[in-house]
Amino acid sequence: MSKHNPKLILVYEPEKACFDRLVADGFALQRATEISSYLAQSTDIAPEFAALAAACQARGLAFAPVALDDAAEALEGADAESTLVWTLSDGVAYFRGGAAPVLARLKGLRTIGADDSLFALCQDKFRSGAVLGALGLPAPQAGLARDGKWLVEPPASAGGWFVKPNRLGAKIGIWPDSRCHELAHALELSRRVFAAYRDDVVVQPYVAGRNVRASFLALTPRTGVEALGTVFVDSGADFQTMADSMALYGETGEAAKAAGVYAEPGLVAVADVQPVADARIRAIAGQLIAGLGLRDVFSIDLRVEADDTVHLIEFEVCPGLPCFDFRAYCRRQWGLELADAMAETASSRFVGRRLGG
Repeated sequence: MSKHNPKLILVYEPEKACFDRLVADGFALQRATEISSYLAQSTDIAPEFAALAAACQARGLAFAPVALDDAAEALEGADAESTLVWTLSDGVAYFRGGAAPVLARLKGLRTIGADDSLFALCQDKFRSGAVLGALGLPAPQAGLARDGKWLVEPPASAGGWFVKPNRLGAKIGIWPDSRCHELAHALELSRRVFAAYRDDVVVQPYVAGRNVRASFLALTPRTGVEALGTVFVDSGADFQTMADSMALYGETGEAAKAAGVYAEPGLVAVADVQPVADARIRAIAGQLIAGLGLRDVFSIDLRVEADDTVHLIEFEVCPGLPCFDFRAYCRRQWGLELADAMAETASSRFVGRRLGG
């Protein structure tokens, strides 16, 4: 057993650090603001560091929030038996959070969350979609375009197509016309995305249905898919745009709250409305855990049709912990506020070792 006191290190990438790096790389100020806004959970969780420290202390843990640029130094010399690393924000393209679990592995430190290979995979929607398809999961097939040219042509679709950046933010469509009915329009969107964000686009057949978020936090290592929380996320819109996303989180979200125009989407438990779809989503989560290696904490985005057809859109290894939906999940599933849920999860990873297990 280690002689050091157990410690949880939370590694996060600040919005400002990302913004400054993007501007230095030549991105327009507005585009740098939009891209860095995907790190809003780092901004939103910072006011809770004191609550996290108190919740950890109550369970015999030390707590240290560490900005990503300081992670290498913070992890140097950390005791492998008593240190646990939780990476808050991922990324391998615009964002760099995927470096944190790699550093932890290099130093021989244990982590909360998936292994570092999935941090890279989940941020490339075309590649991750191919893997999900190979596992037999119901993910829409996709084409890939770069600056108006097809790299892979999309499948035919009677209902049109949905166009989204391949490595930026994942499921959102950026603009209201991201659902299109002509492939020429999809190529035009790829030109706009490339000009604005220097990214390829994934072009998938449009799938109907309501948006569903499935959240998971393993409060103990033995927690299984029975703890998955599945909710319809009803915002009144068919899909989320860049403007919609920015209005919910970070500094923009705080401004919306101050102006009295902030509105969270409604959350309705899938099991209360479509129990068959809920069971199918849990089966999908089980396949992702067994076949892909998701663990500890993750989220899944899906579309569910009225006939219980389920479409898997994406998975996230770093769900937005301070977001309204994950907080609601912690309360509903575990009866805990976010800080206590995180501290209890971390504490449970040390219990066996304290007892000599």
